[in-house]
Amino acid sequence: MTRLIRSLSGHAATGPNYPEVGATRTGPLPAGYHYLHHTVRVGEGAAAYRTAGEAVTTWAMHRATGARVTSAAVRAEPGVTLEVSLGFGPVRFIAPCQVIWTTYTATETGFGYGTRTGHPECGEESFVVTLHEDGSVWFTVTAFSRAAAWYARLGGPVVRALQHAYARLLGRALTRLVAERVTDPAADLADGR
Repeated sequence: MTRLIRSLSGHAATGPNYPEVGATRTGPLPAGYHYLHHTVRVGEGAAAYRTAGEAVTTWAMHRATGARVTSAAVRAEPGVTLEVSLGFGPVRFIAPCQVIWTTYTATETGFGYGTRTGHPECGEESFVVTLHEDGSVWFTVTAFSRAAAWYARLGGPVVRALQHAYARLLGRALTRLVAERVTDPAADLADGR
């Protein structure tokens, strides 16, 4: 059975479809959008920080939720385009994105990506892992978005609730990946387990 719901993802050459590019990094979040902010502790120590950062920036965290990620790049870098698809069976929403910014430091690893033409929403979302001075490792999702497709507008509050639920799911997936990888360093992050 073919995909029943698919955004217009044939726009690989297009850039972000919103004007406030980079606002999840530089702030403040722009007016006229819905906001999402979710933070969760995912581990403790340098090994947990490295593992979480790698899982976030190599798409393993997204894949661990059941999302499909298609990208020519194995790691997030500015300008990298990707498609994230979510759904069940043949019914999948395809979301074309582009990495806008990255951070790879001793205490902060992550990236922000923006929507491209064909995405059901327009806006930006960031995924950042932070190593705090006390050794705790935290994961934060920050986003601003508004509907771009008719079905996203029609879904209204349901779409926003799903976005918040997905942010929580990402946090749980990352926490699980960190726990598995820190206790078993030989485990392969690329397989999205």
